Amino acid sequence: MSKCDYTVRAAVKGECSDLLDKHHYLSRISKGFKSGVNFGLYYAGEIVGVCIFTGWPVPELLKGCFNLDRTDQSGFFELSRLVLEPSHQNSEHNLASWFISKSLLLLKRGNHVRCVLSYADDGFHRGTVYAASNFKYYGMTNAKKDFWFKRPDGSFEKHSRGAVKGREGEWRPRNQKHRFLIINDKNLRCNWVEQKWKQTNE
Repeated sequence: MSKCDYTVRAAVKGECSDLLDKHHYLSRISKGFKSGVNFGLYYAGEIVGVCIFTGWPVPELLKGCFNLDRTDQSGFFELSRLVLEPSHQNSEHNLASWFISKSLLLLKRGNHVRCVLSYADDGFHRGTVYAASNFKYYGMTNAKKDFWFKRPDGSFEKHSRGAVKGREGEWRPRNQKHRFLIINDKNLRCNWVEQKWKQTNE
């Protein structure tokens, strides 16, 4: 195999689902994913990688990062899902970063891209692939906790919405995330402080 054997093109949500369900770590936490601008990595006509760009998760994030209000939030994307079929990822060196690079080029061809954000959940990885894909590192998200409801059978379910007052359960620390940005709009002034990214075994 070589990278010449792979192609990258737009993909519909249905093409992405099986690969994400089988191999993406977030599928072990919650089912389903938000479709956005989706790209697939194809080998011999079969999809073996998925790269999905969505909007930033909440408007307040752009306010904190760039002092932007709700009327000025177009052109911002989050690389919210990235997965490769393990046998291809293991056999072809730097395939993931190559795939991200091709996907970013296609994203910019069809969209006005001011900035791309990506997170690396510290409970699973530190973002080596993003550092290798020319993202700049901006440290960790703030430490937070989530409330987990206790079910009648003794198991726990993470709270997603609604009040927690009076409900039986417990607060648990949330994994912090490593923050990465590619800023294309030179007029943006980031409030986050760029830091040196240090590679460790993942």
